[in-house]
Amino acid sequence: MKVLIAENDPDLFAALENDIKELGHEIVSANNSKEAWEVIQKGEVRLVFIDRTMPEMDGIEICRKTRHEIQQEKSKNIYIILITGKDNKDDILEGLSAGVDDYLTKPIDFVELKVRLQNGERIIQLEDSCIELSSYDRLTNLLKRDKILELLDEEIHRGWRENRPTGVILADIDYFKKINDTYGHFAGDMVLAEVALRVKNSIRLYDKAGRYGGDEILFVLPNCGVDIVKLVGERLCRSVNEKKIKTESALLDVTITLGGTSSDISSQTSRDNLISACDKSLYLAKEQGRNRVVAADSTQIPVK
Repeated sequence: MKVLIAENDPDLFAALENDIKELGHEIVSANNSKEAWEVIQKGEVRLVFIDRTMPEMDGIEICRKTRHEIQQEKSKNIYIILITGKDNKDDILEGLSAGVDDYLTKPIDFVELKVRLQNGERIIQLEDSCIELSSYDRLTNLLKRDKILELLDEEIHRGWRENRPTGVILADIDYFKKINDTYGHFAGDMVLAEVALRVKNSIRLYDKAGRYGGDEILFVLPNCGVDIVKLVGERLCRSVNEKKIKTESALLDVTITLGGTSSDISSQTSRDNLISACDKSLYLAKEQGRNRVVAADSTQIPVK
């Protein structure tokens, strides 16, 4: 884990650096509050040791600024440990009120440093686990709608920077309403969960799949042009229809229909345009008989 040490006392900095490195962490250093704030803004670190008495903007003010200006924008927490004078109760209370997670008093004891650092790591890991769990749909174990859209945005922008396309597929379970009406919603849930499992096992490790709507699944495929998108879509079709899905009341033949597209690098296609293009492709695939994929460049799909 990268740990920021924001400390303007060179002797104390050297001692902290040595101790924290000994505990297996990579150090990012800041000798003043401006440097510390720049590192925090970049999101390079998850754990910060900062001195109360930093010049210009002290440690408590940096903590307050971090909580107000950065944490509201980022989902992942930054764990902040305030370094203060021995038994300075007012500093400790002010720091905790500003959002400091823990504190160390000078002179710093290595055992205490180790324990507080380990506590910080444990809390960060727990928070990350909670964030990870909250990102997934409980029935399908696919990413939730907000998360898959967030990842699609990130991948589109990465594609712009690296001059490569982003493939997108929107899939829909054929006659899903009829399955629910005929066999019940519990059977429908079993079908949806099994379809999600099959398609998730059919994509690359770095591809992403999320539950976009009731029975709609959105796929984000980095570095995939239209030809690859079509091949992926065909593989997803086969993964679902090659074997019947067992529910408590019936053994069902289930198929999916997919609409796919790929970003146009030259025009920096937006997320909404890509999804709209997928929607149009999906409509065309259904018109052609379902259980298939239609994929076209986002600029070449006719408006219905």
